[in-house]
Amino acid sequence: MLQKALNVLLVDDDHSLRNMLSFVLGKEGYKVEEAQSGSEALKKLKGRKYDLVISDIRMPDLNGIELLKKIKTHDPELPVIMITAYAATHDAIEAMKLGAEDYIMKPFNLEELKIIIDKSLHKKSIVLENIELKQKLSDRDKFEDIVGGDSQMTKIYELIRTVAQTDSTVLISGESGTGKELIARAIHAQSLRSGQRFVSINCGALPENLLESELFGHKKGAFTDAYQEKEGLFEAARQGTLFLDEISEMSQKMQVKLLRAIQEKAVRRVGDNREIAVDVRIIAATNRDLVESMEKEQFRSDLYYRLNVISIKVPPLRERRDDIPILMQHFLQRYNQKFAKNISGFEKQVMDCFAAYRWPGNVRELENFIERGVALEKGSVFSAAALPTEVIYNLDAAAAPGEDWAGKLEAETLDFNGYIDELSKRIIVRALEQSGGNVKKTAQRLKLNYRSLRYLIEKYKLKYR
Repeated sequence: MLQKALNVLLVDDDHSLRNMLSFVLGKEGYKVEEAQSGSEALKKLKGRKYDLVISDIRMPDLNGIELLKKIKTHDPELPVIMITAYAATHDAIEAMKLGAEDYIMKPFNLEELKIIIDKSLHKKSIVLENIELKQKLSDRDKFEDIVGGDSQMTKIYELIRTVAQTDSTVLISGESGTGKELIARAIHAQSLRSGQRFVSINCGALPENLLESELFGHKKGAFTDAYQEKEGLFEAARQGTLFLDEISEMSQKMQVKLLRAIQEKAVRRVGDNREIAVDVRIIAATNRDLVESMEKEQFRSDLYYRLNVISIKVPPLRERRDDIPILMQHFLQRYNQKFAKNISGFEKQVMDCFAAYRWPGNVRELENFIERGVALEKGSVFSAAALPTEVIYNLDAAAAPGEDWAGKLEAETLDFNGYIDELSKRIIVRALEQSGGNVKKTAQRLKLNYRSLRYLIEKYKLKYR
């Protein structure tokens, strides 16, 4: 949940209204200071830092509009909520143009004011959070676009530095989408071979005969479509690095030929008897357990031991969740630039959805979601409306918030209100999904008053279609 602001400055010449609001906001956890005029508010603003200003528009001496102008000159990020008693709302609209976060008209509903305050503070937290993330991003060594500060990734960065200085064969393992090729490229970029080519091929993307031709080349007339002589990737990568992705998909016959090429440091083009010496570093990658494949006699043990001189295992994204917000910011910057947009950050619900999601497609899937969202987003903040349904309403997020409440209660650590809020939120999310986003139908399903459900939707900042 959003952390409450420590300091709120309340500016109004109406003594009774100030007292009432101070009491209400104090019960909500805010530290409230009062000012009875715009001039007094300016003096207080010079003396200390506030998280939020709530000001009446019509006041003697210095009115709310003039106060707003001075606040925005001094601290553009300080959110200001305006109070007006005038139904015409002309002054309130002017205040919004000058940078006010929101406005509320007298007489106002206190619950509505609380929602406006939470919304204003949430927007401020997004700005501050993204400034922090941008700083982390600029300070971190990205290793050829590898992004992450997780302890597991830090060990991989250290291993990349060490491995790059050798010429040893490397086997990179990890689920699809974890960035195995990026690691291979980083090794190449920091090695003595960095001035030469990095050549990659997906071994599972081609049938056996075409894969052999791609890797070793062929002589003119070697087969039906061999109209001219062709250089293979081993030759193309001479003095550089050859990256063999999804090595586990290679047939047994091709495994034998690859093993020979690695051992002899020479290749023979298809249809040719002549051997060609090749000086190339091999980096292979797999998303399968090769030890298990060996036990099933699907992968040759002699090739495995040739490839597995140095092993790097890349953790799935779900095991390094602290990297998710950093990756989100990284890809947001990338696709802001690609689509010529200026999206400043992410709504809290987006952060919550991404934190709860299982990420079966790992970093690649996260990048795809960010690209899609930036392309579709029409506002200045990346909203949950830009996410695919499976992220917003995934089963993990819709499940009950943990079944260990009894243990927590025995340990005297159960946050009852927080637990009930989270449970209520998830029930409403699931009901909205089942009702196709129709609030009226959802209220009927949950046997709730329509206005009560709307209030809860606003309170939990839920998105619905």
